[in-house]
Amino acid sequence: MGGINTKFGLLSEEYLFREIESRRVAYETAHPAERIISLGIGDVTLPLGRCVTGAMALAAKEMGTLRGFHGYPPAFGYPFLREAIAGAYAERGVTLSPEEIYISDGAKTDAAIIPQLFSEVPVLVTDPGYPVYRDMGLLSGHRVRFLPATRENGYLPLPGDLEDIPQVICLCSPGNPTGAAYDRAGMETWVAYARKSGSLLVWDAAYAVYLPSDAPHSIFEIPDARFCAVELGSFSKSAGFTGVRCAWSVFTEEVLFDGQPLALLWRRLKSTSSNGVSYLTQRGAEAALSEKGREECERKIAYYRENAARLSDCFFHLGWQGLGGDTSPYLWLECPAGLSSWEAFDLLLTRVGLVTTPGVGFGQTGEGHLRFSSFARREEIMEAVRRLRRVFSK
Repeated sequence: MGGINTKFGLLSEEYLFREIESRRVAYETAHPAERIISLGIGDVTLPLGRCVTGAMALAAKEMGTLRGFHGYPPAFGYPFLREAIAGAYAERGVTLSPEEIYISDGAKTDAAIIPQLFSEVPVLVTDPGYPVYRDMGLLSGHRVRFLPATRENGYLPLPGDLEDIPQVICLCSPGNPTGAAYDRAGMETWVAYARKSGSLLVWDAAYAVYLPSDAPHSIFEIPDARFCAVELGSFSKSAGFTGVRCAWSVFTEEVLFDGQPLALLWRRLKSTSSNGVSYLTQRGAEAALSEKGREECERKIAYYRENAARLSDCFFHLGWQGLGGDTSPYLWLECPAGLSSWEAFDLLLTRVGLVTTPGVGFGQTGEGHLRFSSFARREEIMEAVRRLRRVFSK
């Protein structure tokens, strides 16, 4: 007899961010006079740039005419956006055909369906790591293996003595939640291992815009990656598209797994699972990649970087240990006084009025840590700093 997918029993009962919101709402209900500051979920707070909204408004007007109306979008994205993304890669010395770029409504969506390309292949994820890699691997029936990301390895694990077996390896750089970013040597090490073992790297570059300009932003800056890697990119954190939804994946024509061309399989899976992304959204994304659009986006990124720097300075003076958010909008810190992740979450909520993200929600190795997001208004960041200094200064 059939039934419900029993793999749901391997997941946490609540998705991490639903549990956070539940605890926040319960506290706010019991303390209606308190002002809660959220540095938890990684949602942007600044509005879309004028260049983007102008392009979307113009696209909406087009849609109101017979000549400019667009129905179902192309399953893989409009050529104008695929070409614009390929052009952005070319500026960093990476040559991609627009046909190797596939538009979607979010990197999360792509990360969730990639496991469907494979059968009986282990999925290797970092611990801590973005929960979607783990959860969708389990739901798809894969054996999920964990690679610890710890203070000792700089939260950037390398293959080391991993056995040479084909597997799907999910890596995020800069990392979510840790914010740690691989340098070129680290990326080369993973590419070499993937080629030697017949593995596939799923490289999540959603936060690459926060890296220094001279750091590698794409796995395809390592030439051999064309044969063993796919990449996920997103407009959410670069252009503020969390409420608009637009992203892309890169599947080169050379990338194979078990001798099979993955691009061919990806096209089949995408055309089955999605009707594409709206014309309005894609015109907005194209505008975000224009010269004026990039200037607007960079101002937002600089704003969040400054938020992260102010938080980092606060925690440095408080003596908290961890990563300071210099390559990422996130700070990854060890909990004070040896508290567990949820104990520290509750402490900050009740004594500081601050919502964070418990590190254990990203994996068992994340226990004893908290993730702080810099995606907040400046006045909220400064108020959070004042509260933290008041409560934790010795």
